[in-house]
Amino acid sequence: MGPTGGDGQSWDPAAEGVLRLPSGRLVRGRALRRPVPDGPRPAWGLYLLGRPPAATAWPQRWVRWPDFRLPADPVDFAAALRELWTRAEHERVEVACGGGRGRTGTALACLAVLDGVAPAAAVGFVRDHYHPRAVETPWQRRFVSRSTVAR
Repeated sequence: MGPTGGDGQSWDPAAEGVLRLPSGRLVRGRALRRPVPDGPRPAWGLYLLGRPPAATAWPQRWVRWPDFRLPADPVDFAAALRELWTRAEHERVEVACGGGRGRTGTALACLAVLDGVAPAAAVGFVRDHYHPRAVETPWQRRFVSRSTVAR
């Protein structure tokens, strides 16, 4: 059974940006520089930006993460990622950054590790199932391969 949002419906697994994790959890990744996609709204969002994001109609959490870099506070990021993973079991959740590839892809790859994908395979998993250019920098790839996010 897929995750559900507050209205009892899950993400459409075929919708743009929706990643199905091995556990069946669905998470939408997207670019904040683009308009919110049509369709259902998330119940919760995790936003990865160098400065606080704009307000949304749904609850959100911000992790300070400058473009092309790594999270400013890896412990805060790990906690936010665990919250996203837990919520994804029963809520419609999204993770986003400015362009929707580097930071978002890195977070999705770390989320895949949390969901059971081997760290060495996580970038490939996200590139195959989310976006072919996800996880943009060598240090982001290294961050994923060294991911120690634990359940």
